[in-house]
Parts: sequence; structure tokens; C-alpha cells
Amino acid sequence: MLRIWRDSEFARKILELEEGKLVSRAETRAETKLEPKPAVIERREPRRSEALTLLAVLQREARLVDFVKEDIGTYSDAQVGAAVRDLHKACAVVLGRLFDLQPLSNAAEGSTAEVPRNFDPAEFHLTGKVVGDPPFRGAVRHHGWKAAKCELPEWTGSAGAAAIVAPTEVEVK
Repeated sequence: MLRIWRDSEFARKILELEEGKLVSRAETRAETKLEPKPAVIERREPRRSEALTLLAVLQREARLVDFVKEDIGTYSDAQVGAAVRDLHKACAVVLGRLFDLQPLSNAAEGSTAEVPRNFDPAEFHLTGKVVGDPPFRGAVRHHGWKAAKCELPEWTGSAGAAAIVAPTEVEVK
């Protein structure tokens, strides 16, 4: 719209179009001076999803994927319990180091809490009989978690290896 005010030739062509006088494409192309844009070659570093990076760390340090993918139906409860104990400890170390997870609320489970009028739905998950407008009062069922930091390792692999969670281990003898 602003071009009509700045470019009298363009404004003339618009008026001709409105009056039913069509401007040929050849005429329009000849009058328009298009300079080719220089080719931009963007160098892209290999990328990997941060979710895969986290999963790879949990596999490397806690063998989480191995545990979840294992058919545990043939193991005794004692064997599964022993495996879970080690898995639990290793995963807790990884999550502590990478995220420093802390309770979102200091309220004890079962205690009464008030959800303010303009609450953030990311901070409160309401369950039960939610009727009307906030503020709401209810019993705390879980204190929630927040990350005090997020320090995932930087991935430096190749583009072809971006989806690899764990490499094939080969013991050479």
C-alpha cells in the first residue's frame, strides 16, 4: 500500500488494472530490475536433540535403557529389586548433577495449600472437584519439582550419529 504513495509508475499501473487495462507480464518483467541474490551457503554444525543427549547419559551412567528394554519376567523379585536399587542410585546421581532438582513447594504432603487467583498452570496441577474461579484451597498431594540448573553435556558427534543413544560395545581380545 505504501508503494503507491512513493512510486508514481507503480501507482499508474494499479490505476490501469482497476480500469481494466491489463499490464502484460513481459512488460512488467522488463521494467522490474531483479538482481540475483548471492547464494548463501550456511554451514550447519551437527545437531542432536537434548532429549537424546539426556537419554544417552542415563544409559551410559545408569544403564536405564538396558533395564527398561530387558524382559524382567524371568527374574525373581529379589533380582529385580537389587537391579532397581543400583539403577535408582545411578539415575539420582545423573539427575542431581545435570539438573540439581529441588522441591517446587515446601508444603508437606497432606497439608493444606492455597492456589492463588492468577496461578501459573505450570506451577499447579489441580485435581479433584475443581469448580469456580481461584483462589482454590486443597490438600497437597505432591510437592512438585524444579530444576535449579540445566547442564547437559555438549554433543560433539557427527550428523550420522545424532540418533545413537549408546554405541555397540565390542571387547577386543
